[in-house]
Amino acid sequence: MYKRKLFYFGLTTAFILFIALISTAISAHLTRGNLQQSNIAQSLLVEHEKLSSISYRLFKQLTDEIIFGRNANQAYVRKKQKVIQESLEQIRQLELEQRKALGVSFTQGSVEDTDELVRLIDEIIAEFEAVVISNNQAPLSQQEQLRRLLEVTIDDQFREAINSAVARQSRVVAAINARIDTLNTTIVWFTFGLGALSLPLILYGCYWLFNQLYQPLILIGNATNAIASGNYGQPISVKLDDEFEELAASINQLARRLQEHENNEAALRKQLELEVKQRTSELTDANLQLTKIDSRRRQFLADVSHELRTPLTIIRGEAQVTLRMQSASVEDFNQTLASILEQAVNLSRLVDDLLLLTRAEMSQLNLDMAPVQIMPMLESEVSKWEKHDVNRSILLVLANESNNAIAMIDKQRIGQVLSILLDNATKYSKSNQPIEITLEKTDTFITISIKDSGEGISAAEVDNIFERFVRFSKHNEGLGLGLPIAKVIVEAHGGRISVESSPGQGSVFSVILPIGKLS
Repeated sequence: MYKRKLFYFGLTTAFILFIALISTAISAHLTRGNLQQSNIAQSLLVEHEKLSSISYRLFKQLTDEIIFGRNANQAYVRKKQKVIQESLEQIRQLELEQRKALGVSFTQGSVEDTDELVRLIDEIIAEFEAVVISNNQAPLSQQEQLRRLLEVTIDDQFREAINSAVARQSRVVAAINARIDTLNTTIVWFTFGLGALSLPLILYGCYWLFNQLYQPLILIGNATNAIASGNYGQPISVKLDDEFEELAASINQLARRLQEHENNEAALRKQLELEVKQRTSELTDANLQLTKIDSRRRQFLADVSHELRTPLTIIRGEAQVTLRMQSASVEDFNQTLASILEQAVNLSRLVDDLLLLTRAEMSQLNLDMAPVQIMPMLESEVSKWEKHDVNRSILLVLANESNNAIAMIDKQRIGQVLSILLDNATKYSKSNQPIEITLEKTDTFITISIKDSGEGISAAEVDNIFERFVRFSKHNEGLGLGLPIAKVIVEAHGGRISVESSPGQGSVFSVILPIGKLS
């Protein structure tokens, strides 16, 4: 409904604007045409005046030839004749353009007058040449032909012809200027009349449109004030135009939703309080976890200090004892150096472990990746640990045709992981209890499981077993870095490590690696 009103108002305004634009275009076209005609007429008038001036100067120079001889002023004469010729050509071109623009009746005689001027100028020049050729020795005042040329042809005929052409062109210029003035006056009065007609219509249309818009705005404003004051009943109940009806429906819907939000506010507040309490509890747990981690860090520093102090004390003691010997033998020096070397190796291993964990944290752990067959590597590890513990039985089990299993790994680092897991399995199992290694292959992963026959791991220890500095309560040797090192190495390969254990039933550590292909 309101859209139709806007359409009518816009159509009326567009029509008035269209009339104004059409009138402006017509006025501009007519004005441009009249200006072009005026320019042509003015140019013709100037050319006629120029032709008159140059012609009289030419006649004077021709007269000087008669007086001073045939060779006087020849260059100037030729130059003036050329200028006169150019001026006549320009006059002919402009007169043709003027006749084409204004018509034959308006420019009657213009082209014909130019032809007469050309004839007269040619005749005058020819008569001057005839006088010169005659070589009359009589005084100038007694030469009839020269007198008739100067008094009749030039003073009477030529002067009358050129003055007639100038006067005629002046009348054309005046007539064109009068037409331009008339057109300008008509445009001014037409513009005034169009403005006087359209301005009241536009003002009335704006007033009518404002009245049509004012009432819906008042209703919408009252409705929003009612909603702001908390009155969510039907804010707008009056039927409005279609466009405002959609807005009114939206405002009514907004009021209903605000009412629903207020009704649910108490429940949401309780839910928020519950969530805040839950978040507080989570933060408390996180704080406790941080406290636990800090405690482990402190313990780690103490353990590292102890582990560093012990070999350093031994190294210093061995060196001091050897130095105090009055007559130490080569064997004494060899024993001292062997003891120092052993402690230095232990220190180097500890530093290497700490450096590996630090690089893993900084994502700077470098791996020499290559496709490796897993079975030969496991057989080598089993052979090495059987030599290390001759009383230990280590079984190698294959599942799912995994004999040719290949993984894209750093062989040295994965060997380090297997050594850590086998070391733990032999450490926490009795010497007569077996260890079982299982190799299983799927389409995407290879799983290496190491099962021991130890006492198992409690649930609390399983949750934290891969964290740094964690040691089993019954086994306090070591710093608790082996399993964290194994975890960062496996995860750097894109795999994962896990453990399953029950007290009294042993533990199973599983290393899962992505499958690879031989190049």
